[in-house]
Amino acid sequence: MTAEILAPAGDEETAYAALNAGADAVYLGLKQFSARESAANFDAEALARVTRFAHLLGAKVYVALNTLVKDSETDAFFSAVKAAWESGADAILMQDIFLGKLVKEKYPEIVLHLSTQGGCCNVYGAQIAKEYGFSRAVLARETPLGEIKRISEVIETEVFVQGALCTCYSGQCYMSSFAGNNSGNRGRCKQPCRKLYSIDREGYETPAYALSLSDLSVGERVGELVSAGVTSLKIEGRMRRPAYCAAAVKYVKACLNACEKAEKSADIVKINALSDLKRAYNRGNYTAGLAFGQDETLLSRNVQGHIGEQVGKLSFVRGRAFCKSTYRPRKGDGFKILRGGKEVAGAMFAEAVENGFFMSVNARPEAGDAVCVTTDGAASERALSGVRKREIELYVRLFSGEKPEIICGDFKFTSEITLEKAKSSPVDLRLVNECFGKTDGLPLSPAAELETDGVFMPKSALNALRRDFYAAFCDVLDPKRTLPAAVFEEPALPPHKTQKTALIAQQREEKADIFILKPNDYSALPQGGEDVFLYLPPLFTGKDEALVAPYLKNFGGIYCEGYYGIALAQKYGVKLFAGTGFNLTNRFAVAGVIGAGAEYFALSKEISACEQRRLSSEGAFALREGAVKVMDLCYCPFEKSCKTCDNRQIYTLTDGEGRLFPLRRYRMNGCRFEVYNCAPLLSDGGADRLSDHTVVVQGTPTRGHSQRSML
Repeated sequence: MTAEILAPAGDEETAYAALNAGADAVYLGLKQFSARESAANFDAEALARVTRFAHLLGAKVYVALNTLVKDSETDAFFSAVKAAWESGADAILMQDIFLGKLVKEKYPEIVLHLSTQGGCCNVYGAQIAKEYGFSRAVLARETPLGEIKRISEVIETEVFVQGALCTCYSGQCYMSSFAGNNSGNRGRCKQPCRKLYSIDREGYETPAYALSLSDLSVGERVGELVSAGVTSLKIEGRMRRPAYCAAAVKYVKACLNACEKAEKSADIVKINALSDLKRAYNRGNYTAGLAFGQDETLLSRNVQGHIGEQVGKLSFVRGRAFCKSTYRPRKGDGFKILRGGKEVAGAMFAEAVENGFFMSVNARPEAGDAVCVTTDGAASERALSGVRKREIELYVRLFSGEKPEIICGDFKFTSEITLEKAKSSPVDLRLVNECFGKTDGLPLSPAAELETDGVFMPKSALNALRRDFYAAFCDVLDPKRTLPAAVFEEPALPPHKTQKTALIAQQREEKADIFILKPNDYSALPQGGEDVFLYLPPLFTGKDEALVAPYLKNFGGIYCEGYYGIALAQKYGVKLFAGTGFNLTNRFAVAGVIGAGAEYFALSKEISACEQRRLSSEGAFALREGAVKVMDLCYCPFEKSCKTCDNRQIYTLTDGEGRLFPLRRYRMNGCRFEVYNCAPLLSDGGADRLSDHTVVVQGTPTRGHSQRSML
């Protein structure tokens, strides 16, 4: 069962840990344009070191330049792409599909992967990605298994199998930006989804981690993904420690082996690997994720952080906290004490006895509480114990009167010296293996064969031969690249001639030139009209297409929140209004969406009014008043409690500061939900006016774009 195991690397130490654990590839970010700005990330020198190490092992390195790029940053972005490729990157991950198209036109040799932030969830998004020069799509985490199979027939697919889950649809989260001035689309997410919220529905009024999802762990279901045609199995975690990343690689590898080999030994390895992984990091005891449908473990309402693995239950012996367990902790190991799934105390190892161990506890627990190990030094050491080397076979020819020759596979190295016949102590196989076994820190494991007529070489000459060979061999495995300079000319945009207004709402409320219908139920669509565009959400599956396709002829076009809308509009011959979900933040992207045939388009709702004016052109709209959608939830926040559901369309999320966020339900082959900002927008804007009247927001209007200045 073959599929690439792709691991995260927030720094060099983690990259080496993942590769030594057996990762086939790692992905990492540079100091700029990384969706994980808080990670240590890499400069050009560190990137070059890691790519060389990976390439010597036969592994790959993908560089994530996957944030939104502002108009003032495009020169720096194109320079970063060039520098990353010249430093040895095997692919560049990007969110902005239009910038990717330009890069591919200028530098056809660069391999592009569409980031999960690009929101690819169906064959139409895959078709556009492929047409624009991307060779792989990192699928949105919400993509169902059936869609994954269809997409994999169009383009290489990369699917998350382990790690943290974003609660919002990939690339469409604006909660951190609007509620906290830190844009997730710029790598600055402060994770407001991990905070406490109450919801005004019976049973959900008590503050809980209402939007926090458990960590993803597909386990043996990786076999289903591989059978569906997935190329790469991706582990999330560029903010995680080296031990976690190594443990995750070993677990995914063990799951693949268990799928392939129906042997008890493979299952034991998998079980042990899962135990080490849980102790490295475990939020909510894991979920298989939305690819396989929402399960009862998806939400982690009681736990936001690491809970480790349960090793026993707490009791008291002579007044001391005790855990009866076969687990043998050591000094420095730490624990969390849970009751009813909630953390009630922390603890540290104190003393081992024959049938368990004593702990020092920072609060008063109760007998029967669960004891979970969250810091296990031995497990971390096991995860980091791997040393990986590439086995190579050397064929060494040493003949008098000739130059030394070393052949390794297709690579042939010839030295400049001429050998002489030995009068005594000729070079033998033992001496050659001893010399070439010194790999100067390179991750290589050589085995040599020697053909000679008995020549003499001083030890210094043999060592020099070894060094010269390895230097040349490494340059073959990790060749230096140089790209020619290229000029990305700033495109001219069509001048703005007319003034229009567009209204997003469930029904006509006021006059507007363009009406965008946002239904509560897509199975009961009205007639529409020539000036009516049908709103299509970012997640759009084959089942969704079958639901709305018969009605598209009744509308003037589609207002779409994802790149897939380009190909969908072409298929059905309808007009395209590219929505705010296209995240248009620079002139190249605006020119790209116009070139793709969009009749109208909305600029990013995260850029300032001044930046919007610079991008204004004929057909451009800016969100200037009304509600601001900050999240698309493709799951039920009420844990699919359908039997007791009150079927309301609007709820209210209340955070710890008393701010009220409207939570809207709509139906499209099941229930989906949207979260809106706690304050309505009232802005001067920088283009034609787009108003969102989907919900009524009771907070104080936000004038101007100060909330988006951090983008």
